[in-house]
Amino acid sequence: MTHSKYKIIDLFAGIGGIRTGFENVFKEECRVVFSSEIDKHAQTTYYLNYNELPHGDITAIDEKEIPSHDIILAGFPCQAFSIAGHRKGFEDTRGTLFFDVARIAKYHKPQVLFLENVKGFVGHDKGNTFQVVKQTLEDLGYKVYAKVLNTKDYDIPQNRERIYIVAFLNHAVDFHFPEPKKMKKKIHNLLEKDVDELYYYNNKPLYEKIKDAVVSKDTVYQWRRQYVRENKNNVCPTLTANMGTGGHNVPIIKDDKGIRKLTPRECANFQGFSSKFRFPKDLALSHRYKQVGNSVTVSVIEAIAKEIKNVL
Repeated sequence: MTHSKYKIIDLFAGIGGIRTGFENVFKEECRVVFSSEIDKHAQTTYYLNYNELPHGDITAIDEKEIPSHDIILAGFPCQAFSIAGHRKGFEDTRGTLFFDVARIAKYHKPQVLFLENVKGFVGHDKGNTFQVVKQTLEDLGYKVYAKVLNTKDYDIPQNRERIYIVAFLNHAVDFHFPEPKKMKKKIHNLLEKDVDELYYYNNKPLYEKIKDAVVSKDTVYQWRRQYVRENKNNVCPTLTANMGTGGHNVPIIKDDKGIRKLTPRECANFQGFSSKFRFPKDLALSHRYKQVGNSVTVSVIEAIAKEIKNVL
């Protein structure tokens, strides 16, 4: 086996979106040596695509048992930090999942941390949450860069703003987030040609409520419980984990056969996953939607990974 230049660990791995972006850029130069994901259904999807079953709950895994590594990838969930003005940095993160990223980084001192979170993380608890994360990483010796990027600025027509945090152990680095690209892809490039009747609203109760509003074949719509929202900027609305909770949270389009919701495969396309990406055959639709909504846009990850690689 060839010796890889960079060993990577993939925390809160989901279905591997961040890993995919890094592997697409670093190729043979990187090797994932550890992964962790608590959701059993996401684990099965991950296993199918990477031939590797992630470890479970990261809070129960001792940092000493994790292999040494150069890069941490973590799309960690956003939780409130109980900050009563103490500003103890590392200590203030106890009880949150970011604490697990921090304790692993403290022990292993990898060269790079790559973190992703929802845009609201920036202003969460009046900005305290973000400040504690930044301060904690700095206290551990890292130089921290952070920026909110939108998927639609990286050639995937989805409106999805996320905060990306990149931290380097080497303070001499000069890192810049990738510049926006011109959108070449259209919505139609990401839609499937022959879609099962299952996804259509024709002759279903919701059809009468939405048929007069869903009129263009060039738009992705959202049903807002009371009304239809049209996305006028020709991109797909933000895909969320709520798509897996039933109701009508999945974006809607009109095609030659009628009005339908996007399929899980199309949602994966709007997240930049390649055609090689697969779901387990017996995985329920609700889990497919949830997994894609919870994931990241691979092309944005690739764009950032390229800049990280340049710096390294």
